[in-house]
Order: sequence, then structure tokens, then C-alpha cells
Amino acid sequence: MQLTVYADGASRGNPGPAAIGASVQSAGGDELASVSETIGRTTNNVAEYRAAIAGVRAAHELGATSIDLRLDSELIVKQLAGRYRVKNAALRPLFAALVEALEAVGPYTVGHVPRARNKRADALANEALDRARGSR
Repeated sequence: MQLTVYADGASRGNPGPAAIGASVQSAGGDELASVSETIGRTTNNVAEYRAAIAGVRAAHELGATSIDLRLDSELIVKQLAGRYRVKNAALRPLFAALVEALEAVGPYTVGHVPRARNKRADALANEALDRARGSR
């Protein structure tokens, strides 16, 4: 079963309070699962990676046999394509974890989407940050 994962991380400040959002969708565009949670204080790039990992793992739990991962982070897309090296030491284990999660499912594609086409994942990340701020 092919599933599409839209993922986005958010950090209010860089570093700052951060959260992840991911939407796992069927081929027809129906949302089958979502992730919306805070991840503590970190950078936006770490949040982006953690969102992608969480989304791919959620798709795997649903029985995905292939994944189309969509991100608005050009950095991650280009690192996964081998066009950029992963220079930041903090991102290396996250890069490895994302590749491992993708390969555990089976065939996968990774593509960049404009922020406007990643609204659901962005909203999930920001909702988590808003919930955390409201609970203080």
C-alpha cells in the first residue's frame, strides 16, 4: 500500500520550543494518521528531521509498503538525494534514522513541496506548540 507522508517541524526561535507535525495520507488524499507533538527545545532542522521520522514510522505502522515523503525543507530533501552532505553533527544520527525508517518500509520517494502545499503538517506542528504554550 503506497502512502504519502507530509511532514513539517517548527521551532519558535532557533533554537527554541519545537514541535513536529505529520500527516499520513492514502493515495486518494484521505488522512489515515497524524502526528502533532512537542519535542522540547531544539533547532528547526532537528524538528524537520524528527517530523519526517515520526511520519514515516506512522505510515509503517499502518502497513505501508511504499512511501512518498513530502517536505518543505529543501535541506533534508537535498541531503536525502545526496546533493548536500550532512555536515552538522547533530543531524547525522537523525539522517541515519530517517533513511533506516524509509528503507524499513520498502521503496520510497522524497520530494520538496512548497510551504503552501504542506499546510496540514505545518498546522499540526503549530497546534502542538500552541497547546504546550496554553498549558503553562
